[in-house]
Amino acid sequence: MRQRLASVTLVVKDYDEALSFFIEKLSFKLIEDTKLTDQKRWVLISPPGDNNCCILLAKAVDERQAASIGNQTGGRVAFFLHTDNFWNDF
Repeated sequence: MRQRLASVTLVVKDYDEALSFFIEKLSFKLIEDTKLTDQKRWVLISPPGDNNCCILLAKAVDERQAASIGNQTGGRVAFFLHTDNFWNDF
């Protein structure tokens, strides 16, 4: 059986705020944005050069989850984004 990492979850404060950052600032692609309930969406994004592994944006639903926003890896780096033009992407 061949395995691959399909997506990783990133807890965010607000779907649209996160989408704005990733799409407008980093030029990520919106892969899917499906409304599941009034408060919950299935939002997948990926960098422009690769959609083999996507980021699932998950809105924090309580204070415990909200407290992890920006520190989901205990102060470690969560993602390593390779680019061919750092200053352009920066």
